[in-house]
Amino acid sequence: MDTLLPGITAERVPTRRLTVAVLSVAGLSVAGRSGPAVLFVHGNVSSSLFWQPTMLALPGAYRPLAIDLRGFGNTDPEPVDATRGLRDYADDLAAVIDALGLDAVHLIGWSMGGGVVLQYLADRAGTHRITSLTLVDPVSPFGFGGTWGASGILCDPQGAGSGGGAANPEFVERLAGKDRGDSSVLSPRRVLLAHYVKPPHVPEHLDILVESMLSTRVGDDYYPGDSRAVDAWPGFAPGDHGVLNTMAPTRFRIADLSGVQPKPPVLWVRGADDVIVSDTSLYDLAYLGSLGAIPGWPGEQAWPPQPMVAQTRGVLDGYAAAGGRYQEVVIEDAGHGPHLDQPEEFLAQLTRHLAGA
Repeated sequence: MDTLLPGITAERVPTRRLTVAVLSVAGLSVAGRSGPAVLFVHGNVSSSLFWQPTMLALPGAYRPLAIDLRGFGNTDPEPVDATRGLRDYADDLAAVIDALGLDAVHLIGWSMGGGVVLQYLADRAGTHRITSLTLVDPVSPFGFGGTWGASGILCDPQGAGSGGGAANPEFVERLAGKDRGDSSVLSPRRVLLAHYVKPPHVPEHLDILVESMLSTRVGDDYYPGDSRAVDAWPGFAPGDHGVLNTMAPTRFRIADLSGVQPKPPVLWVRGADDVIVSDTSLYDLAYLGSLGAIPGWPGEQAWPPQPMVAQTRGVLDGYAAAGGRYQEVVIEDAGHGPHLDQPEEFLAQLTRHLAGA
């Protein structure tokens, strides 16, 4: 099927690291439009296709672009070195910004993409070229799973309970098998409708979004990544390769942004009913253990659910205390993708933020 909406153009842009798929608007080349660049970075098990309606709706004064991260969409399927956390993705982002000749850019990162843009910011103090930053339901700055408290203390020093072993095997199998149906609650289509958006919302262009999910490369070097057995509950710890291991708390930790200079304004947007990035996440094994869904949970004192929202707020509060500024916006009646189930409210918040940067 044709996955590009009318008015969207796709190109593959060579960079010093790999060739990156880039979407742009109005049929122009990625280098053929003036105006402030607004670069969208997608989340896990998705691609740039999720940003198409937002790109088309953005006011004409801006130059919207969206990329596919490695292992997703039409970007080169280079393997992911999870020992670097999200830095493979952040360095790819830097390479495409250089290749496009962007002197300044508004960066928007969703879910895992939120972690990617935070890593880009943290690693490039003084040279980051970010005009503004928007985090949309971002992964916690202390990774996903296996931590407690606002400061992201490890429940286990090996990061047990996080990484590639946390993926549901049936979902991985259906993703690899290009399952476009809805016969199982673990089909990509049903997962999108149950968790990416707030039910019963059905996003526009649903079939395209499913195709985007199915563009995810599957395997130890990609999604979900490898894992290793450990004695600590729930019996596995992060491996060295693949997507989920990049967000393990032993790999990805951004505890302090106070030293970033200059400090771009930050908009943190989250859906009020997000069940993926949440203090009660249905993807956090500790929270599932507390519900009795995973046996052997060590209990609230030893292994409490990860307070993902509180962790993000704590790091951004530190950023503000050091002279930065951020705004937290909670969009009601929205799930993990407020740009999908509340697009008008999301666009209003985004354009207000861009205009004030």
